[in-house]
Amino acid sequence: MGVIRQIEHDLLPIASHDEDARQGFIQNFRLILGRDIAPANKTVWEKSVGPAFVKEHGREPETSEEVQEVMTKDQRYQIWSAMQRNSQELMWDSVIDSVERQLPDLIEKAKPTNAPAGGSLTLDPDLATPHYLTDHDIHLQPGSYQANYTDGDVAAGAVYDRGGFVYSMGYIGVKSDFTGTSNLHLFKILFPDAKPKRVLDMGCAMGNSTLPWAEEFPDAEVYGVDVGPALLRYGHARAEDLGVKIHFSQQNVEQTDFEDGSFDAVVSHWLMHETNHHAVSKIFAESRRLLKPGGIMMHFDLPRFCDMEPVNAFLASWEARNVAEDFAADYRVMDIVGEAQKAGWQDGEVFIEGAESYPPYKVGNYVAAFIAWPVLVGVKGGR
Repeated sequence: MGVIRQIEHDLLPIASHDEDARQGFIQNFRLILGRDIAPANKTVWEKSVGPAFVKEHGREPETSEEVQEVMTKDQRYQIWSAMQRNSQELMWDSVIDSVERQLPDLIEKAKPTNAPAGGSLTLDPDLATPHYLTDHDIHLQPGSYQANYTDGDVAAGAVYDRGGFVYSMGYIGVKSDFTGTSNLHLFKILFPDAKPKRVLDMGCAMGNSTLPWAEEFPDAEVYGVDVGPALLRYGHARAEDLGVKIHFSQQNVEQTDFEDGSFDAVVSHWLMHETNHHAVSKIFAESRRLLKPGGIMMHFDLPRFCDMEPVNAFLASWEARNVAEDFAADYRVMDIVGEAQKAGWQDGEVFIEGAESYPPYKVGNYVAAFIAWPVLVGVKGGR
């Protein structure tokens, strides 16, 4: 099938013929693994491994850990898992060549200008990066999100931009804004009359999920914060080239320098599962501190394991076990409403809503429409 092309902008690394062919191969390889091979894991469980478990124990498994104990010993699952891991390693390899070859030019393009779109970039060279980001390379991205190797570096952003698109097989949309558009779509359903004047995107990375908020509310001040300076330099230059006004700053979302009650909406997109238990509590508390009375919090993240059968939870936790997403499984079983209340949110202020993929992106004939992504919603003072 043809390779979906992401939107071009001045900072996007240009792949050579061979690099483009490799990236296209890996994108299709991942599609085949996800569409055609991964479903066979469920068949292996239903036809072979599951019945053997029931025969030995006289019952169905009660936890995903029990499923893991037996499934990870099955050679068919092992082969798929090895290919899945290899596809992720190849993905980064295929884009790093393009980035390294063009890095001096990308750094030059990203140098501060008069910011035609009106956005801004504020960096803090003294900011300490949380250990949960430095302990390992999340998603196997070399250097993880916070890597910063040279003056004016943008490599982490360029690798994240192109690598993330290949990783997702294109279903995150040509602007890589799937999480932002989906979270925003739910926001408009829940709060149709809301017109926020100040919006904060926590853990914004290169701002791909921040852009939809700035585009939807062009008169609002939209801020994105993250710890990675190279990510933020890239994100700022990317947003300016796309004509979208966003104010980026390098901060730890657990404790920002914004004043109390200074935002109408505080949002995030796949942030929480890449932190840790302590950070989740602090982020919920910080979100509440930053919101005005009646302000809205919307933290978009991965599906909850508590809503799944043990075998499905096991299969969905592959990345937590294999590609340095260590906290992902823990977050997906946490009582996040309860955690928010412990962090200062009041009874009746927080609840979970399901955000449908919006739009339901298609990759060839494969519809990547994941339904009911859970969003922790908070309204300061109640609805």
